[in-house]
This record gives sequence, structure tokens and C-alpha cells, in this order.
Amino acid sequence: MDATSRQSHAGKVAWITGGANGIGAAVARRLAEEGAHVLLADIDAERGTALAEELDGAFVRCDVREPADNEAAVAAAVERFGGLDIAFLNAGVSARTGIGGDFDIEAYRRAMAINFDGVVYGVVAALPALRARGGGDIIATASMAGLVATPFDPIYGANKAAVIGLVRGLGPNHLSENIRINALCPSFADTAIIADTREDLEKAGFPILEVSDVVEAFMAILASDGAGEAWFVVKGRPSEPFRFRRAPGPR
Repeated sequence: MDATSRQSHAGKVAWITGGANGIGAAVARRLAEEGAHVLLADIDAERGTALAEELDGAFVRCDVREPADNEAAVAAAVERFGGLDIAFLNAGVSARTGIGGDFDIEAYRRAMAINFDGVVYGVVAALPALRARGGGDIIATASMAGLVATPFDPIYGANKAAVIGLVRGLGPNHLSENIRINALCPSFADTAIIADTREDLEKAGFPILEVSDVVEAFMAILASDGAGEAWFVVKGRPSEPFRFRRAPGPR
């Protein structure tokens, strides 16, 4: 990578939820390498603070289930770095609950609140700061689980499908403001979120993504000009927007 490409996001300001670990941390490192200022938001204060120091960024403790926490994180990015250009709404958890006799209502509520409400609150918090900057990008982490059936974690699949539906609906609404909203839809990547499902995935022979592949897809979204798109990330294929078929209309 030459000096120009390493600085392709020089001066940009990125807010990353779930930024202390996994995909969020990897994207933070890549953006910082390319000259961006990163504001990490997470409930893991120890790792988040350490990574922020490593990247000469900033950390705020943020529970994405709380609208006020999202707003405070954006305010911290603006105060520390002067604005906001990129919001990566990445915080997420698995649900691992079925619907039936073993239904865990607390696991359901937690997963829906983090994986879907956290994206909604993040968009609401980010939009004013992006408008003030003259535009920018919102990228929400969804999943291939939102594009295909996920019998072993149906609640996770449902809330990721909701993120995709939200992004598809919001995308066209904000292009006139030079704000692009898209979804990142990785298959199961080698992060802590698959700890409970790794054995099932390996038994099924399901290929586990390298986190670096997800980072490359994230950067491809930033480099594109589309909006309201859901970019799939699967092993052995170049990442690109999923092509949804048009639903049949009335006769």
C-alpha cells in the first residue's frame, strides 16, 4: 500500500459502535491507518480505551440501546475532532434463542435492542452531524443471516433482516443531502460473536470469514456511490450489493 492510499481518508472523522473488538476494532485500525480520526464507542471500556490510545483516537462508553448514549458519542466526536463523516453502526450480539418452549424473552429483548434499536438510534444521532459536514456515510452491520434463513438463531436473523429493511428504506431518502446509508452483510466471521455457534458451523463445514475480508468490504462500500444497498461478504467471492428481486405488484 503506497503513501497516497494509506491517507485516502485523511482528516475524516469516524464513529464506530462496537469499536473495542472484532470487526469494529479492525475497521478502526484500517481507517486510522488511512489518516482518519476514530471515536470508538463500546461497553468494553478497558479494550476500547487501550485501542483508542493505540490509534490516537478517543473512546466513550456507549450502550447503543440508549438514545442518549448514541447522542453523547456523536457529540464527543464533534467536540474532539470537529465533526463527523462516517458512522459505522456495528455493535451486535447473537440471540441463540428459539421461539417455542425454550424461548428466552430476555435474550430476545437484548438482541433486538442492540442489533436493531441500536442502529435506529445511531442513525438518528448521526444525521445532524453528517448534515453539518455537508454529507457522509452511515454503514450498519447486518449479516448474511438477514438475507437467508437462519434456523439455528432465528431471532438474530430477524433483527439483521430488519436492519437491511431499514437501510433499504432510508437510503434513497438522504441522497439529496449527500448522505449515503448502506448495510454490511458478512457471513460468519472469526470474532467473539460466533463463540456459541462456532462448533455448529464447523460441523456443518461452513467456511468462517477472516475479519480482514469484512474490512475490505467495508472500505469498498465507502468507495462506492450507492445507497440503500446490502453488501454481502462471503468466502471466496468479491463483495458487492445483493440484487433483490422486485416483488410482484398488483394486477
